[in-house]
Amino acid sequence: MQRLLTGIQSSGALHIGNYFGALKPFVDMYEKYESFLMVADYHALTTLREPETLRANIRNTVRDYVACGVDQKKAVIFQQSRISAHTELTWILNCLLTMPFLELAHAYKDKEARGIETNVGLFDYPVLMASDILLYDTNVVPVGADQKQHIEYTREIAAKFNAAYGATFIEPKEQILRDVAVVPGTDGKKMSKSYGNTIPLFGAKDEITKAVMSIVTDSSGESPTNVYNIHQLFKGGDELAALYKANKGNYKASKEALIEDIEAFIAPKREYRSHISDADVDAILKDGSEKARAIAETKMADVRQKIGVAF
Repeated sequence: MQRLLTGIQSSGALHIGNYFGALKPFVDMYEKYESFLMVADYHALTTLREPETLRANIRNTVRDYVACGVDQKKAVIFQQSRISAHTELTWILNCLLTMPFLELAHAYKDKEARGIETNVGLFDYPVLMASDILLYDTNVVPVGADQKQHIEYTREIAAKFNAAYGATFIEPKEQILRDVAVVPGTDGKKMSKSYGNTIPLFGAKDEITKAVMSIVTDSSGESPTNVYNIHQLFKGGDELAALYKANKGNYKASKEALIEDIEAFIAPKREYRSHISDADVDAILKDGSEKARAIAETKMADVRQKIGVAF
């Protein structure tokens, strides 16, 4: 059985871009694989420096996974920081790579161009992500289109190690759900916590309303493109086209319809999520992290032997 792995940063509340770009593809396919779902808390450190917030985010991310339909008995849900092999392998892989190789990363260059602090963790993000994937002999990684380069990096990094030390790592493939690979935010750009343009996945209705009403509209068009592009994630094409035709020029009505469709979609999941306790989350993370650690340590034993640090 092939292995599938994905993860989401615990840097803040999940948004609908996280759901359609990563969680929904995972939920749709994970039972066909031996599946791993990671809480990427070390990745979150590139932007988050509030310990109590991070602790809360870690638990909330697990709640989100389960509320979105992931059965913890059918997938390994684990916490990245509980498995030291992730950072150990990152150092080993760093020693094979060059600065120019990482300087080509689109995500790094984009943040640098926008004046965001480019700390070393942000620069080295693709290598930690490669370690996350390679440790588990992952075959398939469901990602948004913007993350495609990171999987390409992972394949190149695996190939570099294999060439230097012998066959060790599987070169994974990305799985992109084409129709919703890049989810637009309220400003029309890619939805991202760092852009401040998100619609919360499990927000209360008033939070969803506030976010939707802030969507930037193009008053020169017949229909609000940004609103429509988000709305099509929740309603079928023909039905949606008829709705926007009936409300041509009435942007407020279009936004109100989007609010109702998001709320209808989220409300049952939000209710289920509210009953997942801290104790439930802690049990899930303990069990999943133990399973993931056993696999990661087996891989690291092989790596240590091959690089010459194990006797």
